[in-house]
Amino acid sequence: MIEVKNLSKRYGNKLAVDNISFKADEGEILGFLGPNGAGKSTTMNMLTGYLSCSGGSALINGIDVLEDPLGAKKDIGYLPEQPPLYLDMTVNEYLNFVYDLKRCKMPKRSHLGEIKTLTHIDEVENRVIRNLSKGYKQRVGLAQALVGNPNTLILDEPTVGLDPKQIIEIRSLIKKLGRNHTVILSSHILPEVQAVCDRIVVIDKGKLIANDTTENLSRSLSADHKLTVQIEGGEKEVTELLKQIPEMEEVHVCREVEPRVFEYELNAREGADVRREVFKRMAARNLPILLMRGSELTLEEIFLKLTTGDFYGNPEKEKEDDK
Repeated sequence: MIEVKNLSKRYGNKLAVDNISFKADEGEILGFLGPNGAGKSTTMNMLTGYLSCSGGSALINGIDVLEDPLGAKKDIGYLPEQPPLYLDMTVNEYLNFVYDLKRCKMPKRSHLGEIKTLTHIDEVENRVIRNLSKGYKQRVGLAQALVGNPNTLILDEPTVGLDPKQIIEIRSLIKKLGRNHTVILSSHILPEVQAVCDRIVVIDKGKLIANDTTENLSRSLSADHKLTVQIEGGEKEVTELLKQIPEMEEVHVCREVEPRVFEYELNAREGADVRREVFKRMAARNLPILLMRGSELTLEEIFLKLTTGDFYGNPEKEKEDDK
């Protein structure tokens, strides 16, 4: 378990991390997000004991990182964005070195063999790390984080440099590890975070701005009175029927999806749920509804909404930015 309480880090007059608090339980994969310069790496470095904090505390399974850094580090597996590799060693030499460095008590041969199989590096175990591809170097970095079977894993961009097949394999591994470990995952690949993480924490300019599941954040940030529908039938007839719904405020025809099938954006009065009324009116005229979806946000849209206050691609926002 990781527990962060009022954690702060100051560099001179700059407050890089500003009084943030969050918690990650055992068996939970926590996505840690923020724009460049938001304080993510600083926070992760404080959690792992690489940096001291200016205020607050970070506890790893109840052990304060500042008061007992060695005790806390024993239970942390850390993969920084740039894996800490010794390029002149072979993969086996490096993992044996890490095993001894961590004073691991597990059976060396079987433990390291299991890690190499998990991370799919057993086929390159005798190769010099310098000669490996970027993807394999990333895998070796993940392998060193798993030495000693720590309860807490902190992974910073774990799939950088991997091809799509390798990314899927590492995602599956992280999900598997998350069943029995506490995992904090930082990544710029937001669909990856959405696919793997149980909950997300978002920081911006050093401050915590969100701490919830993707689903809950989507519901709280979405306008639940907006709908997108695709209906087969005459454009004018369908538009008129939709406008007649009492709670309806705006009906926009977006595009013709296929012959006589149009997509409409519906904006109802705030708090109104017009889905059933739309169904009734279309069914009465035998006009098939081929799609109906609410305005649930993707993680990318949630991230942009939280950190910029708007969505990417909003033309009005782009005009303001160009001024």
